[in-house]
Amino acid sequence: MEAATAPEVAVGSKLKVKEVSPADAEPPQASPGQGAGSPTPQLLPPIEEHPKIWLPRALRQTYIRKVGDTVNLLIPFQGKPKPQAIWTHDGCALDTSRVSVRNGERDSILFIREAQRADSGRYQLRVQLGGLEATATIDILVIERPGPPQSIKLVDVWGFNATLEWTPPQDTGNTALLGYTVQKADTKSGLWFTVLEHYHRTSCIVSDLIIGNSYAFRVFAENQCGLSETAPITTDLAHIQKAATVYKIKGFAQRDFSEAPKFTQPLADCTTVTGYNTQLFCCVRASPRPKIIWLKNKMDIQGNPKYRALTHLGICSLEIRKPGPFDGGIYTCKAVNPLGEASVDCRVDVKVPN
Repeated sequence: MEAATAPEVAVGSKLKVKEVSPADAEPPQASPGQGAGSPTPQLLPPIEEHPKIWLPRALRQTYIRKVGDTVNLLIPFQGKPKPQAIWTHDGCALDTSRVSVRNGERDSILFIREAQRADSGRYQLRVQLGGLEATATIDILVIERPGPPQSIKLVDVWGFNATLEWTPPQDTGNTALLGYTVQKADTKSGLWFTVLEHYHRTSCIVSDLIIGNSYAFRVFAENQCGLSETAPITTDLAHIQKAATVYKIKGFAQRDFSEAPKFTQPLADCTTVTGYNTQLFCCVRASPRPKIIWLKNKMDIQGNPKYRALTHLGICSLEIRKPGPFDGGIYTCKAVNPLGEASVDCRVDVKVPN
């Protein structure tokens, strides 16, 4: 039979060959009392296949499980005749009350029914065959939810903001924290709302609080398993009060809008026909409001039923009802107030139709 060649070692395993001294290599000597007819000692069967461990790809990095989960690892190996498989945990023998092992012809199974944090650590599988040995190492990490932050304190309240501080939890759940979740609740509704998630610092400012409400705050710690089961709540409430508003009235000089009458639009000369009503218009500006007086040929025509005078928003009008030949002449509009007076004139011609 040809000698077995050393096969390629699987990733994650190591092959060791025990050294054999020359004395060990000598054939066994017959004892003086052993005659020619005595039976010869039994030799070990030849190694047809060197031991090798095939470590699954998923186990080449840390194998993470939650507390209470089942751990069931099947590790295939080779070796002929059947090699001996030995497991250790952190260099010590396994606790058979918690961990069970089943070794087959071509694989070894490590089983934990309900994993606990104490089961975390480095597990090593050794496959031995004669003077040859292959090893594989598996890192197992059992985690759970973190504990709550130890305390939370309301540091300051100003405007629509509140400042919070807290201390990290004593128990991180056997793994690194992913951050904190900050929540607020107003005393009117009592409902909790998240304001910050995956926050890594141990202090924060909560903004956009509503005037007139009082708020309580709480903080959860978070890791791969989720949020902590409980969270500390601030003992003091943040009262958001309305700031007193002080109105400052700037002094200013009172402007005097008083002015004497001034016509901005004068009367226009016109020609009319006997029997057709005619209107005259002009515009005046003054403060206080002026008194308007209409004159015909310098004679006051106020109260004459033949004329109708109107004034609105500084617009002055005079209607001449069915004028006759004697209604022509010089018409004057005079505006008078305590600061002075002003007047405008126009000529009105009345023609008789042919």
